Amino acid sequence: MPSRRKMHFVAFLLAGPTAHHHGAWRHPEADLGFFTPEWHEHIARVLEAGKFDSLFFADILGLYDLYGGSFASILRCGGQMGLLDPIPLLSIMSRATSRIGLGATLSSTFYPPYHLARSLGTLDLLSGGRVAWNVVASHGHLEAQNFGLHELPARDARYDYADEVVEAVCKLWESWDADALVLDKQRGVFADPDKVHYVNYRGRRISTRGPLTVPRSPQGRPVIMQAGSSPRGRDFAARWGELVFTLQHSKSDMQAFYQDLKSRAIAQGRAPEQCLILPSIDIILGETDAIARERQAFINDLVQTEAGMAQMSGHIGIDLSRLSPDLPLADMDIEAGSRGSLDVILQGTQAQGLTLGEAARRFATSELCPQIVGSPETVADQLQDLFESHACDGFILTPTLMPGMFEQFVRAVVPVLQARGLFRRDYAGRTLREHLQET
Repeated sequence: MPSRRKMHFVAFLLAGPTAHHHGAWRHPEADLGFFTPEWHEHIARVLEAGKFDSLFFADILGLYDLYGGSFASILRCGGQMGLLDPIPLLSIMSRATSRIGLGATLSSTFYPPYHLARSLGTLDLLSGGRVAWNVVASHGHLEAQNFGLHELPARDARYDYADEVVEAVCKLWESWDADALVLDKQRGVFADPDKVHYVNYRGRRISTRGPLTVPRSPQGRPVIMQAGSSPRGRDFAARWGELVFTLQHSKSDMQAFYQDLKSRAIAQGRAPEQCLILPSIDIILGETDAIARERQAFINDLVQTEAGMAQMSGHIGIDLSRLSPDLPLADMDIEAGSRGSLDVILQGTQAQGLTLGEAARRFATSELCPQIVGSPETVADQLQDLFESHACDGFILTPTLMPGMFEQFVRAVVPVLQARGLFRRDYAGRTLREHLQET
């Protein structure tokens, strides 16, 4: 009898006060110790005890400052901020764990291929083959300005450039054969030079000579993550992504994205199971469904209108501070392009009749992610339904409370899924790629 298909779980982290829920940091039980190594070590141990495939850090290379022409609202309200560099944090977490994957978001637009290959390759080697690279082409002009660029190229051009960056980085990771290290003290041979190679990569836009200074890791090279959503971004994810992170509102949206991305992967000559698709979800647990709904109402009420307005400004590319939060959405008169972006953001939020402030608060509770609310059994039922309906291959869990949500999920939901044969009871391999290939 064939083994039952298993879910994959990845934890979404951001080195700042919030992830997708912009009020979570205000909860009385929220632990704001993310400036200490111990906090990160604890999170990693909790997730590894829950047998998660991986954790990963999203990142923002600047402070959002479109709203009111200032970053004051984001700072004051504790909005989305990548306050710390993910690579040192993952190094800390790697020392506290031995199995869980470790993902870093790094921009293909701002970082040279050799730097990317060396930094990620070092962490991958030292962690025993547990690293993932979440490739982002970057979309924020504030990030571009922090790296000395006036503005970013158009989206398709950024992805064309990203294709070359990933090609070059992979060539650098392959510049050492798997058995190049000899380490023979008696013969005095450290490495076999015939098994280390120049790369001499030359694309239309970038080039790199190589070889890399870092030998291969046990998994060969880091796993590639991606979160493309535009047609060009989806093509990029279908070509490179082993883990695809997506933001979808509903089950039908997830299913449509799943079918589209898998078809694109097949068109790239890949087997569909080589491209795992994980939508982001928020979990709110309670001993009963009623208690969970009360907790949902409490934590969602912690979102400040100002935080939602500032965050939404950054997403639609227009300063909403000039509009009243009490303005009905139906009466908003903004540029056509920005209006389209706003409609996409509000899709699935039952926005009819909402004011701008109400819509902003709804957006700031989870951005595009559905909140899955209930008892452990109820939450497990909903996850099972999405998984078995081919809406996903697993889930990216974004925290509504840190570290409590992950602790609750590991203690209460993971055992239910394990009992149903839907999730691993232990790791079968040692590297992240081996976790992802488990069936």
